[in-house]
Amino acid sequence: MEEKNMPQHIAIIMDGNRRWAREKGLEIKLGHKAGAENLEKIAKYANKIGIKYLTVYAFSTENWKRTKEEVGALMFLLKNYVEDLLKRTSSDNIRIKVLGDIEGLDKSLKDSILKLLDKTKNNTGLTLNIAFNYGGRDEITKAVKKIANKVKNNEINIEDIDENLVSNNLYTAGMPDPDLLIRPGGELRISNYLPWQLAYTEFMFIPKYWPDFSEKDLEEAIEEFSKRNRKFGGK
Repeated sequence: MEEKNMPQHIAIIMDGNRRWAREKGLEIKLGHKAGAENLEKIAKYANKIGIKYLTVYAFSTENWKRTKEEVGALMFLLKNYVEDLLKRTSSDNIRIKVLGDIEGLDKSLKDSILKLLDKTKNNTGLTLNIAFNYGGRDEITKAVKKIANKVKNNEINIEDIDENLVSNNLYTAGMPDPDLLIRPGGELRISNYLPWQLAYTEFMFIPKYWPDFSEKDLEEAIEEFSKRNRKFGGK
């Protein structure tokens, strides 16, 4: 595959963990565990093949509506994942960022996340964005409030507000928009995920569940992406 056809930024909705577990007669938390293990595998492979940004949807602002047991299991998994990465002498040169509001998280979990972000901030390989406690409309609302405050404080004029200014006040400020969105699990929607950033993204919906999504599936998605003619509204 020619390098020029490689997506620079891939976004993934890691869907199907619960259905994967149910169909195997397993507890839901084991589906999430399998999904977390698969994330590490796919992130390492994306880094290996030269993808610059990988943004994954791990926990939405709406996921708090799930059962207390399931939410607790997800928080436990995240804490273990973060702590495991902190213990390693190397993180494969992957820089980790979190997209979302971590202020309301348990202090111990929040502190671990901040330590991990600081530890990997100078890594130069793949940037792995973990969207956690993330909602697309919430992200845009927060950006609007930040911009409104700048106008209120006479830092900018209303005439200064354009698409670039909005983009620079989102969680993904300074990053290119995703070239490719992959959603395993068979659902055909974006579920409040990166609605601003996905304006010209190529979509691929895959039937298999996230825990079964493999390096080969990622290769095939990139191969399919390389064949698409991206016009960005032009002819």
